Amino acid sequence: MDMRAGPQRLMSCVVQTTGAAHAHHGYLFANARTTRIKLLGHDEFGVWCAARRLNAGHFVWPCDATAAPLSLTQTQFDALVVGLPWQRLPEMSVITRV
Repeated sequence: MDMRAGPQRLMSCVVQTTGAAHAHHGYLFANARTTRIKLLGHDEFGVWCAARRLNAGHFVWPCDATAAPLSLTQTQFDALVVGLPWQRLPEMSVITRV
């Protein structure tokens, strides 16, 4: 996705891809290098857009981006947003915060 896109263009992409935007859902977009993501949130009143960029490394994204829409748990999403390998969370559960 072109990261210059604003909420209206992102919403247009959601509607074209899924048929309709659903309230209380979030739609996540990434650039080709997977160094930036944008989250389009839809609530009952409108849409909001949030962006995150990694200065080093990249977000771990599914290999098959053409597959059906991806559904993440809250823990997986939290790991994705900070740049952790969210697919390996069970293996990482032994890591402890200090």
